[in-house]
Amino acid sequence: MTATRTYQLFDFLTAMLAWTLFFLYRKWLEGITPGWAALNDLNFYYGIFIIPVGWHLFYSLFDDYRDVYRMARLATLSRTFFLTFFGVVFVFFTLMLDDFVKDYTTYYTSFGVLFGLHFVLTATVRMVLLTRAHQRLQAGLVSFPTLLVGDGLRAAELYKELISMKKKPGYRFVGYIGLTEGHPPFENLPRLGSLPELSKVIAKHKIEDVLIAMEPEEHIKLTDTLDRLFDFGEKIHIKIIPDLYDNLLGNVRMNEVYGAVLLHIRQELMPKWERLVKRMMDVGVSLAVLVGLSWLYVYIMLRVRMSSPGPVFYRQERVGLNGKPFHLVKFRSMRTDAEQDGPQLSQDDDPRVTKWGATMRKYRLDELPNFWNVLVGDMSLVGPRPERQFFINQIVEKAPHYRHLLKVRPGITSWGQVKYGYASNLNEMLQRLRFDILYIENMSLTLDIKIMFYTVMVLVRGEGK
Repeated sequence: MTATRTYQLFDFLTAMLAWTLFFLYRKWLEGITPGWAALNDLNFYYGIFIIPVGWHLFYSLFDDYRDVYRMARLATLSRTFFLTFFGVVFVFFTLMLDDFVKDYTTYYTSFGVLFGLHFVLTATVRMVLLTRAHQRLQAGLVSFPTLLVGDGLRAAELYKELISMKKKPGYRFVGYIGLTEGHPPFENLPRLGSLPELSKVIAKHKIEDVLIAMEPEEHIKLTDTLDRLFDFGEKIHIKIIPDLYDNLLGNVRMNEVYGAVLLHIRQELMPKWERLVKRMMDVGVSLAVLVGLSWLYVYIMLRVRMSSPGPVFYRQERVGLNGKPFHLVKFRSMRTDAEQDGPQLSQDDDPRVTKWGATMRKYRLDELPNFWNVLVGDMSLVGPRPERQFFINQIVEKAPHYRHLLKVRPGITSWGQVKYGYASNLNEMLQRLRFDILYIENMSLTLDIKIMFYTVMVLVRGEGK
């Protein structure tokens, strides 16, 4: 069993123990002597399984179960305190199996006892397990395949400092990526390739940590390096020397300092619980629209059928999450021969658009079938608009960072869509890209709600192209 699985198992067991002790306490309040006889209650056996399972799900959503060797003890202790408080509030007021009350203070004391038992037991066991994990890490018994990006003086100093530390930081250097063609600055550390080969090297050697140490004159290569690394998402951990911090302001998020040596670049776009809530919103709103506006769908289908010969719906392959293609569904707003000469972007007063199609596009009614794409998981309510591979290839030539947009589900609406609507040319697509990049760097439920509000305003005013 891995250390992380052991950590999860003990969370489950401490939740069982805390509930058992609390149940005995409640029986004592009723005048029943604590003991095995007091546990002869069907409610106890329900709770001894339901409560720990509930805590496990709660921790899976709001806590960190990825790797105990990367957990900070102080941060874990603080997080455990607050999660225990909110979890006990939920348990106490919704799942209490025994509502015996002597007086008003009984509720307060019962809450305090349940909170104290669960927090003390869980925190104590967690600290023991994390301390043992940190000791193994510092003793060099556990390490992560690490790649160094850089071959100058700073990289050499960083490498020498890390391998000479008495308490090991957990890096097992596999090699380095060279940025110049000079002589190797490292002893017994192989050069695995140059910057264009970075992705292949990471995949081949199963790299988990990448340390970036560039010289001042090499900072221009930093953006290219991060573009390549971000393709791996949360699979790898990226750290940089503090000197590069100024070059990253406004581009990436930082979350914690590793001593005075390295800064850890945060790649998580949204916390796990926000991603879950976002998906629940997607499903709920999509179902409500598809069912509640079914009459409008029927009306639009009839109008499209009467407007021009051809199918009611238009299906087009777009590129979605992680570069996976899917078929976007829309109400047809153009003639069937609109792209007989190849892919084209729509223009203002586009002659290919039917009369009814122009009305639909003004209020974006043609995009109503997109809610089906949201429901099945191809898209989200809010996210960068999906593009065709044909245009993505052109955008990437001028803005390689476009591929960051493929880390999230495309959306029906976005910050860029509210700002520009339909892009009529490559330049507008690049202008819209700026807002979409800002969106994914600041993703939150609050921002999603704001964008949806402004989208509704655009629709009411008929400002869609």
